[in-house]
Amino acid sequence: MQTYLVGGAVRDELLSLKVKDRDWVVVGATPDEMLAQGFTQVGSDFPVFLHPKTHEEYALARTERKQGHGYHGFSVYSAPDVTLEDDLLRRDLTINAMARSEHGELTDPFNGRKDLEARELRHVSEAFKEDPLRILRTARFAARFQPLGFRVCAETMELMRTMVSAGEVEHLVPERVWQEIQRALHEQAPGVFFSVLRDCGALAVLIPELTAETHFRAATDALQCVHFSAGSTVERFAAILCTLDEPACSARANALKAPNDCQQLARLAAAFMPVVRQFNHTKPDAGTLLGLLEKADAWRRPERFSHLINVLGCALEPAAQRPLETLRKAAEAASNVAPQALIKQGFTGKELGEAIRAQRLVRIAEAVSHASL
Repeated sequence: MQTYLVGGAVRDELLSLKVKDRDWVVVGATPDEMLAQGFTQVGSDFPVFLHPKTHEEYALARTERKQGHGYHGFSVYSAPDVTLEDDLLRRDLTINAMARSEHGELTDPFNGRKDLEARELRHVSEAFKEDPLRILRTARFAARFQPLGFRVCAETMELMRTMVSAGEVEHLVPERVWQEIQRALHEQAPGVFFSVLRDCGALAVLIPELTAETHFRAATDALQCVHFSAGSTVERFAAILCTLDEPACSARANALKAPNDCQQLARLAAAFMPVVRQFNHTKPDAGTLLGLLEKADAWRRPERFSHLINVLGCALEPAAQRPLETLRKAAEAASNVAPQALIKQGFTGKELGEAIRAQRLVRIAEAVSHASL
């Protein structure tokens, strides 16, 4: 039985990057032997075990064979006769197909180290085309390592185009697509993820609304802005879709199976984009401002309102951003209305709601009466 450190840990070590997670491959062992050494089995599709002390993952060497479409169409074979090279051959990119023994020896059968030095993302073998999820993973690695000068090599890009043309991307389940998108949104250059998908044709399948140059440029510019401000996942997702009209934004967010908070902020930002553009910031109307704040549910959802303002600040052109400060002032002024004070005055039910709204309107009018944004 031999144990090897594999994949990202070896890659990042060679790039002098901080190693976050370590994965191991065990060659020449059976599940019973692993259990006898105190490992806990956690894998259902293939044998994966947790180390009794470090809790790091140890997977038995395995091979995979394509049996159907999409991500799940594989049969897995794991046995003591599967070699380390066999296991590395099934991996996606050469830079992820290296291993290091417990004695520090590097195993690199597919020239991953050479591709690291050349800053190229290259598929290990033709087996790459058997899993369409690898298109998204490759795009995500491009987004992660673009600041280091990495790019998808021409051969791999052409292979990904062939996969798209064959309809493989259409078989990806939305949940898996969302997982990759969510991770990509937080990579070092998140816009590159969408650029790679567009270049290989996958974006036209997954988010066709963004393929037009005007929408694509606006979306990736907004995303990059949110990224530089260390925005949250919900802000990053909204930045990508809010340049669409509200119905298109809502439909695509739902089709991608994004979490509810991501869908809600994207829809809200898309709805606000044209309204803010048309808002007369030189003569702000208190009633209009109150209506916008009510639509945003600004008092019950202050954090989401803050996210909304951040996204709009990145997605709107500079000249159209001026009303955002007016909105902030209006929200702050209206939030000072205390319902408890009105309840003590005897207001209840519908009358209480009307009194709260009236006071908010007065506070907003006072706050923006001298606005000159």
